[in-house]
Amino acid sequence: MRILPLDDEAADLALTGGKGASLARLARAGLPVPAGFHVTTDAYRDFVARDGLNEQIMEAVSGASPDEAARRIAALFAGREMPAGLVAEIRAAHAGLGDDVPVAVRSSATAEDLPGMSFAGQQDSYLNIRGDALPDAVRRCWASLWTARAIAYRVSNGVPHDDVALAVVVQELVDADAAGVLFTANPVTGARDQLVVNAAWGLGEAVVGGQVTPDTVVVGVPGGEVVEERTGDKTVMTVRVPGGTREEPVPVELRRRPVLDRAQIADLARLAARIEELYGTPMDVEWARRAGAFLVLQARPITRLGPQVEEWNDSLTGDYLWTSANLGEAVPDVMTPCTWSLVQIFISEAMAASQLPGFKVVGNIGGRFYMNLSVAFSVARALGMGRRVGAIEQVFGRLPPGVEVPLLPVSRLRIVRTVLPVALAVRRRVAAGTRVMPAFLATARRRCEALRERAATAATAGELVVLWESELLPYFVQACRVMEAAGRQGGLALVMTRQRLYRLAGETDAEAMLTGAGDDGELASLGTIVGLERLAAGEIDRETFARLYGHRGAHEFEVSMPRPGEDPGWIDAQLAAMSADGGRTSALFDRRRQARDAAWRRFAERHPRKVARTRARLARWNTVVRDRETSRSEVIRTFWALRAFVLRAGELTGHGEDLFFLSIQELLAVLRGDEGPLAKVAVRRATHERYAALPVYPTVIVGRFDPVRWAAGADRRGDLFDARGSVTPVSETVTGFPGSPGVVEGVARVLTGPEEGDRLAPGEILVTTLTNIGWTPMFPRAAAVVTDMGAPLSHASIVARELGIPAVVGTGNATMRLRDGDRIRVDGERGTVEVLAP
Repeated sequence: MRILPLDDEAADLALTGGKGASLARLARAGLPVPAGFHVTTDAYRDFVARDGLNEQIMEAVSGASPDEAARRIAALFAGREMPAGLVAEIRAAHAGLGDDVPVAVRSSATAEDLPGMSFAGQQDSYLNIRGDALPDAVRRCWASLWTARAIAYRVSNGVPHDDVALAVVVQELVDADAAGVLFTANPVTGARDQLVVNAAWGLGEAVVGGQVTPDTVVVGVPGGEVVEERTGDKTVMTVRVPGGTREEPVPVELRRRPVLDRAQIADLARLAARIEELYGTPMDVEWARRAGAFLVLQARPITRLGPQVEEWNDSLTGDYLWTSANLGEAVPDVMTPCTWSLVQIFISEAMAASQLPGFKVVGNIGGRFYMNLSVAFSVARALGMGRRVGAIEQVFGRLPPGVEVPLLPVSRLRIVRTVLPVALAVRRRVAAGTRVMPAFLATARRRCEALRERAATAATAGELVVLWESELLPYFVQACRVMEAAGRQGGLALVMTRQRLYRLAGETDAEAMLTGAGDDGELASLGTIVGLERLAAGEIDRETFARLYGHRGAHEFEVSMPRPGEDPGWIDAQLAAMSADGGRTSALFDRRRQARDAAWRRFAERHPRKVARTRARLARWNTVVRDRETSRSEVIRTFWALRAFVLRAGELTGHGEDLFFLSIQELLAVLRGDEGPLAKVAVRRATHERYAALPVYPTVIVGRFDPVRWAAGADRRGDLFDARGSVTPVSETVTGFPGSPGVVEGVARVLTGPEEGDRLAPGEILVTTLTNIGWTPMFPRAAAVVTDMGAPLSHASIVARELGIPAVVGTGNATMRLRDGDRIRVDGERGTVEVLAP
């Protein structure tokens, strides 16, 4: 059988190829498919059996590269005429469609449109073919089974060349006014309850070939409601011309006009449902619209449809400015759902003053933590505090040049009426937190250790629930509120004290005078270094180090990840690195102490009457810094107890680490016997893996942001994403906040994470996106520190100042402009970094 009607019962994979078999199935089911016929694989095999053509083809593919084989095989096909009898059969079948009907001639291989491999686009198709050109188009389709691309694709997928044959589908060419593709499951998220429609003007080739940005409509099923709609800027369309097709510009009035209205979208959704029901699997469908009616051009199973995922993206809630600076340093990972739910409790209790009912102050964007600065800026403007914007930048870092903060779409009066009651309530909370702070901090470590031990040894799920409700959650809330009080007790003192001291003493001496917060008591940011020194000197043992300092690390908020105190290998690595430093840490502290004493002497010579008052002010500064650091450290210690709670819950329920992919509220439901939330684990785990595989997102995000699409962009930036499109170029120079004064030259060592710390040799300059306490053991080895993220009150600044290491923070572009091994000069007083030699 060399020719078959399109809907013939005999049209199966072996005889008509994947595309042909699918079209026959659609036609037999009564779906709207353009009329046509098949030139079967029998016809192809008859052709290649003549004059030893098949043997010559096999010889070419076995002894040459795909490109060379393709050239040789193309010449073999071009040199052979199609048998007269087959030509007559093809013309007769074509005449049966009508009077010289223009047709589409499409390849249909036997290894095509399969559930595991689509082979889409591997063979050729020809459009708008008529008359005498038809037999030659069929022969060219046959030859396209042996293009370099098709040969290489089969090799990579393990399909033997001698197993394949090619049929050809000949169909009436639909003179479409619009066409596109629909997917009966969301190919991006894997969601089976959504279908996605792409649509553009003209024939569908511009959409399939990627020459046009189509409209995209996401439809919920089975309801049929439109859940997302994006109108593309459709610049070109494929149209029929004599002898074929070509791309033409889309008329201006159609470029931004939606191709489909809601009724047509509903029609396509019903068509999609019929097709998926017929095949019993998610399908990729090519469609066309002619005179208002839809036709199906092709349907195949969606290959490699990933596991279903959720969308974690608070940037979609409005046009706001989000930043991952400051708290994003402490939470640098893609968070598990359990961690995110605990972080939300932390924010609601430790940052109550930042709340504005009706708006998200913090957000989860692709699993990463972001602050909504549009809220802070809008409140500052509404309260007449626009001049305090500089104080916001001291905490969250400077915004890239040219970026304007979108303000909340609410009136000043509404903000004032909303904020004032919150502010009064916060004042009362802070006062209460301040009163209990000394007693709380004095006993916090022992209380938290006891809670961690009790969580880890709870005998039953019920006992764990009671522990959470009666002790662990209340303790967590209290720790957060004490941290809130510690952070607000100085008001703007931290910022204003620095600025005042700069005017009196100059930046270099001022920064020296501001150090020493840990002299009268350990500064938590330096605790890991101090603890390791004590351990190395034999003052404490490993168990004591783990108990006192083991809660702090690079991933200290993420409850699914072990603490340093749980990892003996981490301690060994840090001790080994310290021994290679040759006592540099102690030398740095001594040098910083000498610099501070010298700065005070110079200050006393210039301002003898201001010494006592300034010392008192800086003593207050040091107390505030120390209380902030200590209270934050105790909150982090609580997260270790929370981790123990989740791990024990996994042991008692038998669900292990799956519970990290539930919120704390869902986890408690499981402990109470409701296993319904566990149905979400697979989707949540897949979502987490998907986001964790992407690069770290930009520090500043303005508007709606798609992490997956951003990551795929060749021109993505790590400092800024602005959906409004008005983005200034990345600066050619590297400048930022003066984090710690001093000038040093050295080799740049660009690290992506603290796990690469062994690559940093003593005397090299640490360059990275951000640092947190997990990076602290590296600082004594570094000659200087340069970060993309950060501000004068960030981790890198605080630790670098205390050690007397020059630092430039919040550059936005250091990791984009500096290369591993560059020789650079860091000026921590001016906030500049200069490349001396690449």
